Amino acid sequence: MRAVVTGGAGFLGSHLCDRLIAEGWNVLVLDNLVTGADSNIGHLWSHPNFRIARCDVSKYIDVPGPVDYVLHFASPASPVDYLKLPIQTLKVGALGTHNALGLALAKKAKFFLSSTSECYGDPEISPQHEEYWGHVNPIGPRGVYDEAKRFAEAMTMAYHRYHGVDTHIVRIFNTYGPRMRLNDGRALPNFVHQALTGKPMTVYGDGKQTRSFCFVSDLIEGIYRLMQSDEHLPVNIGNPHEITMMEFAERVRSHFENAPAIVLEPLPQDDPKQRCPDIAKAKRILKWEPKVPLDEGLRVTLDYFKKEFAANKTA
Repeated sequence: MRAVVTGGAGFLGSHLCDRLIAEGWNVLVLDNLVTGADSNIGHLWSHPNFRIARCDVSKYIDVPGPVDYVLHFASPASPVDYLKLPIQTLKVGALGTHNALGLALAKKAKFFLSSTSECYGDPEISPQHEEYWGHVNPIGPRGVYDEAKRFAEAMTMAYHRYHGVDTHIVRIFNTYGPRMRLNDGRALPNFVHQALTGKPMTVYGDGKQTRSFCFVSDLIEGIYRLMQSDEHLPVNIGNPHEITMMEFAERVRSHFENAPAIVLEPLPQDDPKQRCPDIAKAKRILKWEPKVPLDEGLRVTLDYFKKEFAANKTA
């Protein structure tokens, strides 16, 4: 089996490549490294089944030879990135998805869209199930990411219904693990970077807003099962254990000696008050649920961050 993975040098894309290679697939990564990094996939470069091409998938994609699966994971995914790169985020969600679907159609390949819980916006119900249409501000600053992914889902379903492409859509909830960037602006890397540099740990609002955190190995397992399923409508993959941001900050803080204080800052516009997946569908059709406890996942991830931070200081 040969897979094309867009955004394969990113945090999630690189872990997906690891899984595909381990399962015996041939993998071609298309990535322009806007938010990805060579270091995420450096260990795969010498593998005979792995290739990478520098490519902006918002432009025309041409891949020689047969392709069995196109997995579209290219996109800025953290607020820092997509607020800095709003046009590129919209383009990769719209044009990039169109091009990736076009490749799948031309190659008679299956297609997999990496979507997001941000499709639900600032939800009016919790936990969020797949039938909920969301509560999104299309013209707010976060709209560039939310609407790019919502459009990508619509385009994917259009190709499925009109062209008969075998498509799959995952809505990914907050995921963490090794290979996250320390400066990527998401909660965990923010907390860790602040703790390592001795700066106060920033919690926004009153800290009572909730998130649910899924370890990356659990997420990839869910994605791999969904890839091979017959389900075409979106499926939530995430950890349903809800935690307040203040509690999460305290959990992270407990892993550091002489950890800095926690300070409160104003809540960013349209920041979701609750984010928690209903995973009943994933349990039913994929026989999947997360296995890695938060404390175990945090230990592994923080060890990675501390080593990366030390290496960068001595470089």
